[in-house]
Amino acid sequence: MCAFPCSNISEMRLLFPLVLAISLSACTNVFFQPQQIQYLTPDQIGLAYEDVYFNSSDGVRLHGWLLPAQGKAKGTILFLHGNAENITTHIASVYWLPAQHYNVFLPDYRGYGRSEGSPSLEGAQEDINSAMSHLLQRSDIDHERIVMLGQSLGGALAIYNTAHSPYRSKIKALITESAFSDYRSIAREKLDSFWLSWPLQWPLSLTIDNDYSPLPVVNKISPIPLLIIHGDKDKVVPLAHGQALYAAAAQPKEMWVVEGGGHIAAFRRKEYQIKLLAYLQDILKN
Repeated sequence: MCAFPCSNISEMRLLFPLVLAISLSACTNVFFQPQQIQYLTPDQIGLAYEDVYFNSSDGVRLHGWLLPAQGKAKGTILFLHGNAENITTHIASVYWLPAQHYNVFLPDYRGYGRSEGSPSLEGAQEDINSAMSHLLQRSDIDHERIVMLGQSLGGALAIYNTAHSPYRSKIKALITESAFSDYRSIAREKLDSFWLSWPLQWPLSLTIDNDYSPLPVVNKISPIPLLIIHGDKDKVVPLAHGQALYAAAAQPKEMWVVEGGGHIAAFRRKEYQIKLLAYLQDILKN
């Protein structure tokens, strides 16, 4: 049994409401499924942490956790979670990193957890920039050793953000797991999978805001190293999305296809934890 609520299961359970919501509202905000419930705190799983409050550039008060590295920090991971729940469940993907000497900063987007406001794609981009700004204002963080890691929706947000970030010179690498390539495409796939919405997949998907889609901008990540991770059995965001992102990206880039892997499931496997640590060590060696 997993010690955490399983975020990918929750995301799969949200497929039906996502399809229904798109059918009824055709609004990009259906990609956000926030919760304010606090499932656990890091101290309950033996981790030191700091409650961090900071303001987004438009004045929204945001909340996150900073998990300090155990011992001398090798770097800092800015972690962007998926569309469901909040950081109190998504910590399951990164809780093991502090013991490997990495700080982890987990901000909740506006409307999630203890962050104020209502979620939106534009707002999420502001929140990511503000999270990065917060890290760069801290004296206990090495500003030259920051890596961004985004999962699912967080991966899509991270790609767009890194391509446009005012802080991109401080992002040493971008890592995504189970990211989708395009908002309209993923919406169309979900509409196609449900008999009631199947006839409406094209007209409804065209009403989805695609301005923040990662696919058209992923080639702008370069020269920042890009690592794309995707399970070949991902039923929430099919592997084709990761492959499309990889094909469109410029060098330096790398892709790991997780054999038998589902949605945001790579780091449940010790072998991928070890593989990620080796990647980080190589990226941050200078």
